Amino acid sequence: MALLSLVEQWPVPTVAAATIDFDGTVEVHGDIHHSFRLASIAKVVTALAVLVAVEEGSISLETPVGQPGCTIRHLLSHAGGYGFEGAKPISAPGRRRIYSNTGIELAAHAVAAATGIDFGSYVAEAVLQPLAMSATKFHGSPAHAVWSNVDDMVKLAREWIHPTLVAAETLAAATSPQFGDLAGVIPGLGSFNPCPWGLGPEIHGTKRPHWMGATNSEEAFGHFGGAGTMMWIDPIARMGLIALTDRMFDDWAVEALRLWPMLSDAVVAASPGAGSPEPVQPPVPDGAVGTTDDASLHVVSAAPLA
Repeated sequence: MALLSLVEQWPVPTVAAATIDFDGTVEVHGDIHHSFRLASIAKVVTALAVLVAVEEGSISLETPVGQPGCTIRHLLSHAGGYGFEGAKPISAPGRRRIYSNTGIELAAHAVAAATGIDFGSYVAEAVLQPLAMSATKFHGSPAHAVWSNVDDMVKLAREWIHPTLVAAETLAAATSPQFGDLAGVIPGLGSFNPCPWGLGPEIHGTKRPHWMGATNSEEAFGHFGGAGTMMWIDPIARMGLIALTDRMFDDWAVEALRLWPMLSDAVVAASPGAGSPEPVQPPVPDGAVGTTDDASLHVVSAAPLA
């Protein structure tokens, strides 16, 4: 797909990208074997491993974890009441979408406890080896400390499109909003009400402006990371997009929030499900972008999120 050459305009040292349509056709640009830190895209990998554990019967989405009333389902959809970091909850479960590395880590620890296998080994056996994702490595927190390349991310995207490790019904639930219309914050963008989230992936919904394109459907799902990475799958456009860079999001946030939607809209326009309105470039609101560190993003006037 020649339009992937748009990434050459991005102000980053290294970038690799790919599109994958629902018929399996893959187009790539750049070195697809270059290793990048995924940052929070790691949560999509981790969530898939947790869903495998659910299907195996090791745990349930309703398994209690953490504070009273909190379950695996709450944790995967950032509704568990835990802050960005720290074991102490800051809210009761199910009241607000509070983006949380802690929640994802608690879900991973629950899988490890239930299976008797450390989570790094479990995700390797449950996801990475079956999908031949040999370049994907966990080096710490399952919420953000994962390295991979575009070649492996295409394999991951294919699994979220046509699942082989879990039932189609499980993936459909995972890519549907959980706990209704909870309000919350998207790192680097601001507050949204509602702020839909699935079991791992963010759901596009009606959020505007957004890191996806203006013409991505409400059903589109994915994640972006503080390492300057992004990945979405759009079931209406019948297309997925992956773009990995090695420049921290904070260092080019204003440009990223212009260039990512621009590329996304171009991909949607050329997709098998094309037919949506002409792409509209969403504005980036003043003050919507804050700072990042190695594991997190911060939104101006909001609690630190990842």
